Amino acid sequence: MSYDQFAAVDLRIGRVLEVQPFPKARNPSWKVRVDLGTLGEKWSSAQITNYSAEQLVGSQVVCVCNFAPRNIAGFMSEVLILGAADADGKVILLSPRSAVAPGEKVY
Repeated sequence: MSYDQFAAVDLRIGRVLEVQPFPKARNPSWKVRVDLGTLGEKWSSAQITNYSAEQLVGSQVVCVCNFAPRNIAGFMSEVLILGAADADGKVILLSPRSAVAPGEKVY
């Protein structure tokens, strides 16, 4: 992948506004509404159920904002929330070390 290809990926900081159960998902998931500043509010299907809804609301996350929306079990996931698996396979969310305004680009 070239640098230009990587730079084309629109990574932004979001703030989690709402979390809903997603029982129709094949893998345990939440429906997550994210504030992305000037991009507005977007929804994501996220396999991050090792976090409670209460832990997620208000947290900052890193999102890929320019993938095509994806239909997951009848739900349109508009952004991808990024994380990495720990030694136990649980997804650990990527987030800024300090507060950042929703919608700020990640470089």
